[in-house]
Amino acid sequence: MTQLRNKQLRKMLKDIDAFVEEQYKPAHPAQERDWRTYEQQWEARIKNAVAHLRPLIDESTASIISPVKTGPEHKLSLYQRVMLLLVQRWCKQSNRITSCFLTLFGALSGSDISYKTVERLYSDQDVILALHNLHVLILKKQGVTIIRAAGDATGYGLTVTKHYATEAQKLKDGAKSQMGARKFVYVFRLLDLNSSMYVTQGTSFTSEKDAFDQAMRVLRTLDISLDSLRLDKYYSAPHYIDQFPDTTIYIIPKKNATLNGSWHWKRTILRMHDNLMHYLEEYYQRNHAETEIKNDKQHFGWQLPQRRDDRIDTATRATMNLHNLLKLTTEPT
Repeated sequence: MTQLRNKQLRKMLKDIDAFVEEQYKPAHPAQERDWRTYEQQWEARIKNAVAHLRPLIDESTASIISPVKTGPEHKLSLYQRVMLLLVQRWCKQSNRITSCFLTLFGALSGSDISYKTVERLYSDQDVILALHNLHVLILKKQGVTIIRAAGDATGYGLTVTKHYATEAQKLKDGAKSQMGARKFVYVFRLLDLNSSMYVTQGTSFTSEKDAFDQAMRVLRTLDISLDSLRLDKYYSAPHYIDQFPDTTIYIIPKKNATLNGSWHWKRTILRMHDNLMHYLEEYYQRNHAETEIKNDKQHFGWQLPQRRDDRIDTATRATMNLHNLLKLTTEPT
C-alpha cells in the first residue's frame, strides 16, 4: 500500500488547482448543448410526465384514510388537492393568481376556490403524506435502489427582493452564515446520477449542515443504499465521511486537511493520491447535481411565496416530485 504523509497531502492539495487547469480540463472539454435536441427532449418529458401524473397521484392517495373531521368538508378531493398544489408549483403562480384562475374555470363548474384554500394545501397533512407516497412510488417505478449519488445544497428566496445566488456571490465564503434569518431557506438534495432523480432532501432556516442532516435522516427511512457519494468541500471532513462507512466517497479536502481521522477517511485520501485523474472524473460528476438544481429554479422558480415553516417544506417537496416526474422513463400505466 502506498505510504502517504501529511506533507505529501498538503502538496497535492496545493497543486490540485493547477492540475485541474493544465491536465483535467484539456482532457475533458465542456460539451456544447444541441438546443434543438434539448427542446425536443423537454417537450417529450412534459408529455410523459402529464401521462404519468393522474395514475401516480391515484396510487399515492389510494391508501390514505383521512380521520373523521367535525368541520366542513373539503371542497376538493385529495386527488384534486395534490394535483392543484403540483400544478401551482409547476406554473410558478401565487396563491391569489391561482385562485383567480380557478374562479374563472369555476364559473363553468360552479366551484369557488379562494386563495386561502390554495395556501392551506401546503399544511394539509393528507397532501403532505400523498407527496411522500408519490416520491417513494416514482423512485420505485424507476428502479432506484443502489445509487451513485451526488449531493448539493442551494437556497430559495423568501422575499422577491433577495436572490440566493446573488447574495451568496456578494458574501462569497461567508454566505452560508451571514445571509440572515428568514430571507432564505436552505435545501440539500441528493441526486441519483443514473436516473437524475432526487432521492432525498432536507430543508433548514439555520444552515446548510442542518439541511444535510435532515436529508440523511430521511434517506435512512428509504430502501435505498449508496454505492458512491460525491460532496463539495463544505462536507470534506472526517465526521461527514464517517457517516457512510460502506460507501465510496469522492470529496476534495480543504487545503489544511490532515490524515488524522478514521481509516475510511484515510482510504478516501489515498484513492485520491494514487489516481488523481480518475478520482476527479468521479468527483466532478457532482456538477450534475448543481445543474439539475439550477434547472429546477428556472422551471419552477427560485422564490417561495409561503411563510410558515411547514408550508415552505411542502413547497420544496413538491418541486422535488415535479423534478422526478419529469425524469421518469417508464411507460404510464
